Amino acid sequence: MEAEAYRGYCLRSVAAAYDVVLITGEEPSWEVPYLRDYVVVSDPTDQAELSAASRALAERYDLAGVFTWTEWYLVPVARLARQLGLRTTTPEAMQACRNKTTSRALFARHGVPSAASVSVRTLAEAVAAAQQIGYPLVLKPAAHAASIGVIRADTPEQLTAAFAFADQTAGLGQESTSVLVEEYLDGPEVSVECVTYRGETTVVAVTRKTVSAPPFFEELAHCVDAADPLLDVVTPVARAAIRALGITDGVCHVEMRLVDGRPRLVEVNGRIAGDMIGHLVRLATGIDLPRAAADIACGRAPDLTPTRSSSAAIQLLYPDTSGTLLHLGFDSVNPDWLDRVHFQHQVGDQLLLPADGGNMWTARIGYLITTAPTADLAQARAEETVRRIQVRVEPRPAHEPVAGGRPA
Repeated sequence: MEAEAYRGYCLRSVAAAYDVVLITGEEPSWEVPYLRDYVVVSDPTDQAELSAASRALAERYDLAGVFTWTEWYLVPVARLARQLGLRTTTPEAMQACRNKTTSRALFARHGVPSAASVSVRTLAEAVAAAQQIGYPLVLKPAAHAASIGVIRADTPEQLTAAFAFADQTAGLGQESTSVLVEEYLDGPEVSVECVTYRGETTVVAVTRKTVSAPPFFEELAHCVDAADPLLDVVTPVARAAIRALGITDGVCHVEMRLVDGRPRLVEVNGRIAGDMIGHLVRLATGIDLPRAAADIACGRAPDLTPTRSSSAAIQLLYPDTSGTLLHLGFDSVNPDWLDRVHFQHQVGDQLLLPADGGNMWTARIGYLITTAPTADLAQARAEETVRRIQVRVEPRPAHEPVAGGRPA
């Protein structure tokens, strides 16, 4: 299951230190060995269902803390923690993270360098915003994640299709259904992995990112280096962004671009990063972000002492074209620096790239993780491993209808 492939390390880490009771939207499978108990609800974003499930668990156990690493549950879980009288960043701050329109307004109010941004609901409003901001532009859903629905438009001719692409996903948003038309930040993309405890933020790592060619922003690779010289550059801006949003407790994944060498905010995610970045942080620094998140939720100061100084890289595997996966092979000679290889599709599956209406789940074949003393070597080892993977895809017919590509 993909939840285990991408979040299994989180649950294993927390379960090593705490008895875990889970509120989940489906019957647990791989999670069971790490759980003391669980309650299944039909919709984990429904506040009434969450409250009822927590009452059932509170009758059986002394609940010490509650948190989530799932983007869509951030606001409901913050409200639940407040109801239970447990430590949490306020639901209002989590709302501000989830709604990028609110985030941009708070960044502007507090002087955090960000992108010019206008919230729109119609194509006509998008055209007007584009005239105000200027090209190139980025259009994105105001309340989504994982770069789904995010697209670049370089000319007025591209704007109509770009708005339709972003608007399709924006309509699925919980906190907002609007589209943001934003200034394109031209520069390398990084994320800053932060831990905040009682209002004090510690930056523990910088993640250097590789994204796909325009017009999409699919993330292709990440690398964490414990000795990254960017740490001093990004730390003040990451802390300022977290403070502007009102985040007081928890782990955050702060995305930014370096424009002319200076950080400009993209967004703040009030949770542990996806794409196994938390695992890369532990491989590179020894700092355990899931454990830190659990400690904070339980009112304990997290241990953020680095115990390693190394590097780790993840390569996310995509096909060159949409179509049917015909062959997937791997030379299984595994050196000690190859942490893992994971395939999330198998022969016969249909692969659908964002250009054809897909997303990371329909397009991504899997990932691999490598380690090394330096970032350059970790990335070189990842590229070496990619060359040992054989992928053959039968392209989808040109006349085949484009699927919606909406996330489940």
